[in-house]
This record gives sequence, structure tokens and C-alpha cells, in this order.
Amino acid sequence: MDLSRYKDLDPNLLYSLLNSKLRNEYTDLDDLVTSWEIDRAELEAHMLEQGYHYHDDTRQFR
Repeated sequence: MDLSRYKDLDPNLLYSLLNSKLRNEYTDLDDLVTSWEIDRAELEAHMLEQGYHYHDDTRQFR
């Protein structure tokens, strides 16, 4: 799935997709956003609007 269009995805699907990719494919959020050429601040702001905050210690959105 193309994460570059994350703003078009259902927030719950995006939440699940991001956490799955963070768990299985990437070392942390910086690694993920670099790989997909996504602005980290914009992604985090978008997720925060949906009620999800990224936690560095667990490497997941909650």
C-alpha cells in the first residue's frame, strides 16, 4: 500500500498499517518516513488530529 497518500486513507486503517510497518519493516518512525519520503511532522500532526500519538519508546502510534 502506498503510504505517500496517507491523508486519503481511513484513519483507523492508517493507524493499523503504520503500526504494522513499524513492527515488521522499519526500525522507527524516522526510518519509515525516510523510506516513503513523507514529512514526519505532517504525518504526526495528521495522526494527532485522528487521536493517535507516536511513542518513541514503543515505536508505535497509540
